[in-house]
Amino acid sequence: MLCGGVALRQFIRNQKAALYIAAGTARGGNITMTDIQKLQQIIDGSKNIVFFGGAGVSTESGIPDFRSQDGLYNQKYKFPPEQIISHSFFMRHTADFFDFYRDRMLYPGAQPNAAHIYLARLEEAGKLKAVVTQNIDGLHQAAGSRNVFELHGSVLRNYCMRCGRFYPVDYIYSSVGVPKCGCGGIIKPDVVLYEESLDGPTIEGAVKAISSADCLIIGGTSLAVYPAAGFIDFFRGSHLVVINKSSTPADVRAELVVNDGIGKVFSQLHV
Repeated sequence: MLCGGVALRQFIRNQKAALYIAAGTARGGNITMTDIQKLQQIIDGSKNIVFFGGAGVSTESGIPDFRSQDGLYNQKYKFPPEQIISHSFFMRHTADFFDFYRDRMLYPGAQPNAAHIYLARLEEAGKLKAVVTQNIDGLHQAAGSRNVFELHGSVLRNYCMRCGRFYPVDYIYSSVGVPKCGCGGIIKPDVVLYEESLDGPTIEGAVKAISSADCLIIGGTSLAVYPAAGFIDFFRGSHLVVINKSSTPADVRAELVVNDGIGKVFSQLHV
């Protein structure tokens, strides 16, 4: 039995310690309460937040990074993914391009995860002003985000190279060989391939959003793909946060670095 103020205070400390250990165990021990509390404080104190995300956001929805290679990949494809997803390869080996594209880049059953949903809620609350994404899956919009700058385009948009007619992603996914328009033209996905330039208005909007933000959260990206990764250099705000499973070049500049999955981190925050 406990008696006296000293024993009571010790009991309370023990209970807090037990809860802290249990929480850390449930999260795998990778994220400390200090990380989450600090991130929550930054978000609570910011009025103009921008999120810059990459493939790690989509992998938590079951969409693998198209550049990942394994034994099955090497058995099926003769060329590295960066070569296949290039403008010159698309023009010269169009059928091979679409075989890869349907197999490795289209995931019609994918759904928004905790990261997409939290960001949409943060935008609805008026704190998040923009999402700048390197992904092409449209999951941010599916979750409810409205101001999204898709640096590399979207698989949801497809246009005939001859007449400009629009086609939905389902048409490409269900097609065989090279998808053709009624006019006979090839239908090209509205995604930025290697050797192609980024869209001008998208660049301008992303740069404006990042440069005016007071908080930039970088998530799910190793910042290895340029020119997209260079966009973070326009940030001049107070709080730079990096959430990624591995280290990034921006870690040395960041106020807070959390080495874990973006959805796992965001699921512990409130708006």
